[in-house]
Amino acid sequence: MLSEVNFTNRQLKKELRSSRGADFVLESLFLPKICTMNLYYEFNFKINPVQPWSEILMAELIEIGFDSFTEEQDGILAYLQKELLDENALKSLSILENEAVKISYDYVEMPNINWNEEWEKNFSPINVEDKVLIRAEFHDSNPNMHEIVIQPKMSFGTGHHPTTHLMIQQMLEMDFLGKKVLDMGCGTSVLAIFAKQKGAKDVLAIDIDEWSVENSKENSQRNGVELRIELGTAENLGKEKFDIILANINRNILISDIPTYAKDLENGGELLLSGLCFFDVDDILEVCYAQKLKLKNKQQREEWCSLLLVK
Repeated sequence: MLSEVNFTNRQLKKELRSSRGADFVLESLFLPKICTMNLYYEFNFKINPVQPWSEILMAELIEIGFDSFTEEQDGILAYLQKELLDENALKSLSILENEAVKISYDYVEMPNINWNEEWEKNFSPINVEDKVLIRAEFHDSNPNMHEIVIQPKMSFGTGHHPTTHLMIQQMLEMDFLGKKVLDMGCGTSVLAIFAKQKGAKDVLAIDIDEWSVENSKENSQRNGVELRIELGTAENLGKEKFDIILANINRNILISDIPTYAKDLENGGELLLSGLCFFDVDDILEVCYAQKLKLKNKQQREEWCSLLLVK
């Protein structure tokens, strides 16, 4: 039986994913997306114990304006635009009052650095089963693998997170030829691009983040594929039907939106979901079964899962 502390930590991690997509929060370990026009502070947070509290701290910091993080052995480095610093909001973070963790911090103003150059040094290609290579333009090409070339600018959706990796794994075995596809919460549009490359006739990519929409447009051109890209949420849907829907988001949004996906899915169509921990699966399947969706395949990587369902 799980201890009460472990159960509490698990619930907190679920809440962390509820506030942001799994790819956003857990792939937020990236170099600062700092433009030279903005001055930033670097906060050095010492955390004891580091896990799972670093993830919880990041979720709370995001809510008060922090936008970038890097992992350290004893905590995290967190980055905030100088003009957004609110010391009262920072001192009021609930995690700082939690007796189960000790957190201390200091901060310094960042020097003027070429962050694009720093990012290139730290972004590595992603290899999925020696079949798919997700890389940036400055990486070497591999003619023996299917390639997706992206310039993410922000880390979510790059494929480094296990959920994106799981989606690509499942997609390798799916038939996209001539299909109409929706990529919901598209991020960098890695999944939408891959669907188009695998023969999809029409692909719609939707994301709530303007940065992701612009980056998706750039990445589709970079890979020579045509996507329809929209800013929005599941409220954009209802006007058309899809053969395949891809949704790598998070538990709470999926639970809310699965009825919409099911309604907009053609009979015999497939719904591929991720952004889920193994302990989220039962809750998700309960909603899916209520919408007459049947489980076709489940895959797990670390603590994360993907579910392929058919209508």
